[in-house]
Amino acid sequence: MSTERGAWQVYGERTIYDNRYVRLGLVDVEPPDGRRFEHHVVHLDRVAVALIVNERDEVLMLWRYRFATDEWGYELLGGIVDGDEESTATALRETSEESGWEPLGEPEHLVSFEPIPGMVTAQFDVYLWRGAKHIGDPTDEEEAGTIEWVPLDRVIELTQQRKLLGSGTLVALLYYLASRGAAGKDQAAESP
Repeated sequence: MSTERGAWQVYGERTIYDNRYVRLGLVDVEPPDGRRFEHHVVHLDRVAVALIVNERDEVLMLWRYRFATDEWGYELLGGIVDGDEESTATALRETSEESGWEPLGEPEHLVSFEPIPGMVTAQFDVYLWRGAKHIGDPTDEEEAGTIEWVPLDRVIELTQQRKLLGSGTLVALLYYLASRGAAGKDQAAESP
């Protein structure tokens, strides 16, 4: 149990639904106010996301439809980490399957995060590659869409238009843009 102010006591969890893609649990918890109750928690598998930027300052994305929210928009490539597969291997494999492009070189880990920590466990790991080569047509027909190299200077506009789908895409792109800006400021501060 954490001793930090505001920590919740967890007494256990029972699974009420489980399949390959989602597990729903009821967790026996006690928040700081002393009330004890069962809280729903949705457990999803870990997800690996590939952010691939080319020399023209464009990012490789998939324009696609998502039925759950009835939306069209851009997503970065990636998917669920299979078993004990390394997260970087998943991002590379999923990118090749979904787009027909293979990331080049060693990836840089950008950020890992939990998108909805109040009720959902679903760690996202984001990796950056600076280039890719075209190896053929996409092989994953379920992830059908249009593959595009989108200029990074459109990210804010696309965000405002709700054309960037999912937290993996939003967090990855906004983090990347913010870190580029921060790096430029750090370098300027170090200059004599």
